Amino acid sequence: MTSETEAVITLKPEIEDLVPSELLLRQAAASSRLTGGEPEVTASFPKVLRGRLDRFFADQNLSPKADSAMWIKIAAGLAVLAGGWIALYALRPNAWVFVALYVLGGLAQTFLLLNIAHDSNHNAISSAPSVNKTLNYVFDLCGISSYMWRILHHRGHHSCVNVHGEDDALTGRGILRFTPHEPRKPLQRFQHIYALFLYAIFSLDYVFVRDFECFFFPTHEYLRRTRHPAREYVILFAGKAFYLTYMLILPVLVLGKSPLLVAVAFVLVHLIIGLSVALVFQTTHTIDSTYFPAGRGEFENGVYHIFATTADYATESPLVSWLTGGLNHHIVHHLCPFVCHTHYAPLTRIVKQTAEEFGIAYRQHPTMTRAVWHHLILLKQLGNQDSFE
Repeated sequence: MTSETEAVITLKPEIEDLVPSELLLRQAAASSRLTGGEPEVTASFPKVLRGRLDRFFADQNLSPKADSAMWIKIAAGLAVLAGGWIALYALRPNAWVFVALYVLGGLAQTFLLLNIAHDSNHNAISSAPSVNKTLNYVFDLCGISSYMWRILHHRGHHSCVNVHGEDDALTGRGILRFTPHEPRKPLQRFQHIYALFLYAIFSLDYVFVRDFECFFFPTHEYLRRTRHPAREYVILFAGKAFYLTYMLILPVLVLGKSPLLVAVAFVLVHLIIGLSVALVFQTTHTIDSTYFPAGRGEFENGVYHIFATTADYATESPLVSWLTGGLNHHIVHHLCPFVCHTHYAPLTRIVKQTAEEFGIAYRQHPTMTRAVWHHLILLKQLGNQDSFE
């Protein structure tokens, strides 16, 4: 792998991810090259897979960080978002065109969240921490605390995928049941029907409730023990104020649009963002073929944990990969979270081949539609059964 300076995750979790950090993996790869490595015929599946993924970059002298395609995506996403808002104030359009341009900005926000904010959160865009940190503020630009999302995503997901009581992605607040280890409630018999409606308000929940709840009324034990820096409280309120000002207040005061029209456009944008982002993530872990471990230490190696709890979809579709920020290649993302998503497609082919050689189950769906269907099947099963094999 290239010898560029490693980017260290800004907020180090108290419990490491299921796979070693980028720095440890590079040190292990260097050590293996010096000692001649372990013959693949006697090596374990995790070691062989890790060696092959590492050699992909070393053999081609590629950086695992952003390539030209990624920088084009970053520029395009930011240009569409800025262009949409500039057009609103330059053209001062009628109600229908206003809503269309407003929604265009919402689509740009969705694209930025999936493609730029998520990668920057993992320090996958640049070896310079300052670049990743700056781009991570895309979350705040979209009304979500980048600081809190970083904690929840690393400590509350990557280190405990599909573990009940720890994985934040399994939090259904008693309305949705995502794991067989959670008690079932009568209302959840219908969760496969109403889930999509709740997903549609996912981002509204983050903007107005979830961030404040995690800061001031945390439910996770690790959040209760965390002492948040004073600057993060300032950024939380400043970020929310900035977001609500440019999304709600300025269109009314400067453009003279009715509060009702702006509110309708605002809600429409969040229905798009919420449903899109929720389905992109939910279809990678909570489907009827993934496993829900009883605890973090159930597997002898974190790589086996990832393969048991994670699924891919539409990996042969460049369009889906482009729109979802490569998150349809989700197994590779969990194996190499520090790698920019524009490298995921060839890495996924390595994962598939190696898993087949070792007889390790590789979960995938040919299309996102099929993945959504199997997510709803799981919700129906969990809503009607206390437990299932």
